[in-house]
Amino acid sequence: MAGVQLDDFSNIFSLRGKVAVVTGGSSGHGLSAASGILQAGASKVYISSRTASACDEACAALNALPNKHPDAQAIAVPADCSTLEGIKQLVEGVSQTTSHVDILLYNSGTNHAEAFDTHDPNKFSQVLDLNLKGAFYSIQKFTPLLTARATLSSPSRVIITGSVSGSGLTILGPKGTFSYAAAKAGVIHLARQLAVELGPRNILTNCISPGIFPTEMSRPIVEAFGGEEMLARTYPNGRLGRAEDFAGTVVYLASSAGAHVNGRDIVVDGGGSIGLWDCA
Repeated sequence: MAGVQLDDFSNIFSLRGKVAVVTGGSSGHGLSAASGILQAGASKVYISSRTASACDEACAALNALPNKHPDAQAIAVPADCSTLEGIKQLVEGVSQTTSHVDILLYNSGTNHAEAFDTHDPNKFSQVLDLNLKGAFYSIQKFTPLLTARATLSSPSRVIITGSVSGSGLTILGPKGTFSYAAAKAGVIHLARQLAVELGPRNILTNCISPGIFPTEMSRPIVEAFGGEEMLARTYPNGRLGRAEDFAGTVVYLASSAGAHVNGRDIVVDGGGSIGLWDCA
């Protein structure tokens, strides 16, 4: 019967043998995603962030995972993705030990909180440089590696970390995160643009927009709303995000399960942004 026999469905979430690059990979969403990618079968995951020691520490933890493939490895390539020079350095570092990349997760990001009337233009630019401009140029410079083995039946993947702040209201008032919201709105739309631009090159581009997860970056927001337990009550499903929620979404988009998803923004917030909660 048509539709009953599914091609290799038992391995539909497998990333066996894939090569991935995760920027902002030494902590938070990036580290969770890297762990998920390795545990789903990837052969190499390159971890990048600005601080070399943080990359080394993350790779040591990832390489100690008991259920990754014995030959799989996490490799540290520190770089500053807020500058074109740093991005080129990252691509060159990755190219030393691989001739192709199957998955690029651009997770680098920063934030700045300040009132509207005094909002520092230099800080505003710093946020845009890393969160938005860095995303575009990282994807641009990695495209030759992403197309090296990409095919119509096995396309490479670009995944950008967005935020529900990019599609709804962000923190306003004395700790306004205006530049962060603008940058995240930008990457959400950038994913749509690049889906059309890069689709013919056998590269799928999507965005993941998390709500509040208890990470270092979100700590001020969590504290401002009375802590994790109180904030969790505002979500329809009664909890904040967990590391597995983000990692699982990355694996879905990077695997055969997400092979026909392109130009989408996947919101991972437990339903919190459906008109009930708009302060992520």
